[in-house]
Amino acid sequence: MAVFDHWAYIFALILHAPLRLEAAVVAPPREAQAAQHGSTARTRTVLSQPLPKLDGDHLAVHMVEVRYGPGESNAAHSHPCPVIGYVLTGAVRMQVQDPGSVQPGPVTVYRAGESFYEAPNGRHLVSANASQTEPTTFLATFVCDHPTELSVPAPSTKGDSRP
Repeated sequence: MAVFDHWAYIFALILHAPLRLEAAVVAPPREAQAAQHGSTARTRTVLSQPLPKLDGDHLAVHMVEVRYGPGESNAAHSHPCPVIGYVLTGAVRMQVQDPGSVQPGPVTVYRAGESFYEAPNGRHLVSANASQTEPTTFLATFVCDHPTELSVPAPSTKGDSRP
């Protein structure tokens, strides 16, 4: 088994391992984590999010660096796979309407060092640089279990004229 296949298999097992919610969201204190590794490294959990049921035989992870110049934004769109975002520099403004939800979520600003989660097939109504003067960069990690485009035009909802 090639090294990549080995790690892909381990990753698939981890995603499908039954976890208690407490185990998924509770992390030991930073000092204990550093002591366990015998280093002075500082760690912090930036996101802990259960994923939807995925087909473990076809998992793929795609990491995309997204850069917005000052004031730039994206048109409304959707992601067929769950997305985990981590802001590297600057700040991004986001608004997502989860699938099946009547109302969109709140407009939220995420700053460098913060992360966010988007459920698959939500309507990404706002994706923009929160600053008119500084650029921003974030890392979008897509966890897919089927071949698909990572971003597609946002599905419209009944009685809605937005894309």
